Amino acid sequence: MTLGRIFVVLDHPQDLVNIAHVVRAMKNFGVRDLRLVAPREYDADRIAGIAHNTADVLARVRVCGALDEAIGGCVHVVGLTARGRTAKRNLQRPREAAAEILGRAEAGPVALLFGREDKGLPNEALDRCHRVVTIPSSPEYPSLNLGHAVMLMLYELALVRGAEGQPFKAPRRQAGPATGDDIERLAADVERALRAVDFFKTRSAERVMRTVREIIHRAPLDEREVKLLRAMVIEVVKYGERLARSRLHVDR
Repeated sequence: MTLGRIFVVLDHPQDLVNIAHVVRAMKNFGVRDLRLVAPREYDADRIAGIAHNTADVLARVRVCGALDEAIGGCVHVVGLTARGRTAKRNLQRPREAAAEILGRAEAGPVALLFGREDKGLPNEALDRCHRVVTIPSSPEYPSLNLGHAVMLMLYELALVRGAEGQPFKAPRRQAGPATGDDIERLAADVERALRAVDFFKTRSAERVMRTVREIIHRAPLDEREVKLLRAMVIEVVKYGERLARSRLHVDR
């Protein structure tokens, strides 16, 4: 429920493509509500063509005539800006802000407020913010793309919500670890393939194969991977045999 109380507000966005990127970022991180304050243009169909499979987010977009309409009723408003301000503000970095945002959302709606692409948030808008967040970046070029800024803030929220602990998707076909016998069969096949191409002509077979085993053990490999590698090196040997039977001359 907490995430459902967090919404993104774009104040006077200028570029429809940037709005689409924001919609895509919201879809990625499970935030569903977007409010646009006096956008220069807004076309849901065009945005859907850029940000695919985001119909649920687009269905909830609310276009507002003024900032007060967009953030009215919020218990916490966080403004993001790249520019330093001379006025004293309650400043935060994204990670610190994310933890507070989730906490505040337990009590009511929270707005993440982003300014227009060319000018950012005016001081009048920042006056309405409980916190002002600046994403650390190069001082020579501090301005982030609007979609990137939204993505980074939503990512920090995801981390606080425990996204780092989510398991990776399991492979389609699981395989057990390779046994010692599997490794020895692979090593034997590798050695036969190397002999087939005269790899040991100027090298010590014993030393090379010891290094090959070290590489194999370092992986470590599972059963399917060992079978695939064995099939590859066995095919090298078979190719050499077919070539020999054809009596074609091959320079080495």
